[in-house]
Amino acid sequence: MNRRHARGVTIVEMLVAFVVLSIGMLGLAGLFAVTLRSSGNAIQRVLAVDLASDIADRIRSNRRAGEAYSADPVAADDKCVGESSVTCSPEEMAKNDVWLWRQQIAQAFPGGTAIGTVGYSGGSSRLAPSTYTIQVSWKDRARNSGELYEPQEYRLEIQAPAY
Repeated sequence: MNRRHARGVTIVEMLVAFVVLSIGMLGLAGLFAVTLRSSGNAIQRVLAVDLASDIADRIRSNRRAGEAYSADPVAADDKCVGESSVTCSPEEMAKNDVWLWRQQIAQAFPGGTAIGTVGYSGGSSRLAPSTYTIQVSWKDRARNSGELYEPQEYRLEIQAPAY
């Protein structure tokens, strides 16, 4: 009996191993792309939360301005804060705060796809606090729909007594 012992790996076995390895690598590349897209979305959400919290802090520190936070902001910096600051009324400070906040939104979300708004609802009495609705809206790359961008928003409601 003449037995032949096969040694080594045949070319067919190598090709099968290469195909299996290639399919695995394509799966990893797809997973990497999804991870990058999701991390970009998460960063934008964190920015929206941070910016909404920023204007909420400004509202809490300037409670007497009330409805001025929901009015149209000034067209430029009034210098209410900073090194060469001037004395501003609570309403002027509120408009300046909203202007600065919108400048921060424009820098954080390039491409002009983001806007920030503040809604105001006054309290029914001196003891009832006023309610502010802070909203940051932006457009994010669409995942599965036929649209190029999907609208996203973060909304925060706070209550602050007017004093």
